[in-house]
Amino acid sequence: MTTKDRAYLKGLAMTIDPVLSLGKSSLTPEFVSAASEALAARELIKINVLKNCADDINELAHTLAERSRSEVVQVIGRKIVLYKRNNEDIKIVFPGEKLPEKKVEKKVEKKPEKKNSDRRPSDRRPAVKSTGFKKSYDKKPGAGRNVKRK
Repeated sequence: MTTKDRAYLKGLAMTIDPVLSLGKSSLTPEFVSAASEALAARELIKINVLKNCADDINELAHTLAERSRSEVVQVIGRKIVLYKRNNEDIKIVFPGEKLPEKKVEKKVEKKPEKKNSDRRPSDRRPAVKSTGFKKSYDKKPGAGRNVKRK
């Protein structure tokens, strides 16, 4: 991970809330599996280390990153930020990075032709031929009854 990537992740981590809290029981296998599941779902997580945890926070961060196969983005105060890329469903895209395009097959469905019985009653009628009556749109402009004659 480059320093630019780490700086980008730090910026993203500022806006998220801690997902997990690490207490006096320290790192347990259950906590590591919970962190791995959260990393798989979100890619970037923040962990809050409570005051009753007696272990060194930097050591905890690196041990947790090693066990969950992730990377430590930052340890600031009592907060640990971890990142793990999910190659199947990428959620975080770094600036200037191009994602591989997913191949999507377009399905072209042909609409079945409607039979005469499938149509609405208004569509079933045959085309009506002119009955000889003039419609309003057939009139010449200026031939209405409100037109003044010379």
